[in-house]
Amino acid sequence: MADVLAVAESKHGALAGVSRETVTVARSLADSLGGAVDVAVAGASGGELAAWGADRVLRFDPGGTAPDGPDPFAAALADHIGAQGCAAVIFAATATGRDLAPRVAARLGVPLLTDCTDAEVSDGRVVVTRPVFAGKALARVRALAAPALLSIRPNVFPARRAPREAVKDDLSAAGSETPAGYRVVGFEASSGAALDVSEATIVVSGGRGMKGPENWHLLADLRDAIGETAALGASRAVVDAGWRPHAEQVGQTGKTVTPKLYFAIAISGAIQHLAGMRTSGVIVAVNRDADAPVFGVADYGIVGDAFEVVPKLAEAIRELRQD
Repeated sequence: MADVLAVAESKHGALAGVSRETVTVARSLADSLGGAVDVAVAGASGGELAAWGADRVLRFDPGGTAPDGPDPFAAALADHIGAQGCAAVIFAATATGRDLAPRVAARLGVPLLTDCTDAEVSDGRVVVTRPVFAGKALARVRALAAPALLSIRPNVFPARRAPREAVKDDLSAAGSETPAGYRVVGFEASSGAALDVSEATIVVSGGRGMKGPENWHLLADLRDAIGETAALGASRAVVDAGWRPHAEQVGQTGKTVTPKLYFAIAISGAIQHLAGMRTSGVIVAVNRDADAPVFGVADYGIVGDAFEVVPKLAEAIRELRQD
């Protein structure tokens, strides 16, 4: 089969922005293979994904099972792939995708290529590029199993419109029961309405050099000066110290971000942090240590005290926006 299946994500009935990226990648691979694009989605209609290249939208309704639990959806996906066949299955390398994709791979008995930053077809096989060794190198991997299962890094693949007249269908929930041994009892929404760091086009991140949570208002002031497209981020050391919530952590054990502009303020640049932000469009580093590793990946570097530099940056940005 030359068809490609994209797995969309939704939250509270609304599609996640990364769903457009997974469909875009699926469309590109399907065009190279001469196949069609199916999109599977749970908890949303998904009809709007036809504008991004979906030929068919498969809606999953788990019925009486927990709607957001991964196993019912994983079982339905595996059943569909086994019955219909496809050349590749595309997930997003998000918290949801990391929970769902391995379950599908295990049910199908095929490998999973994770956190891909590029995907193409070469000699009839799917070939991906993915970071290894915490982002210090890139590996080019050819998928030999069928189907090729891969998850793509969010914000790396620009979503491209490719309008279709998509057919709508249902994804069967047969045999998609939740395994005995655990059950989903509920979900707790994060507090506040701040922009998620993985969805922001500009990220202002702070490290241990900020000396304490009482100084975070300086970074918040810079974010506010930039505007509503900016979000706050933090290094692992900051989150481990309890200064900031885990939802803001950027890095290998946090979130991978690819904003157009990334401020690394008072962050030394440990490889674990760089793995989560080095693919940003433009990186601006502020650090007192001229030999800090973060300057090795920065497009612009300011050697100075963050407590002096950040307020001046915020002031300059406000003046520019007023002009």
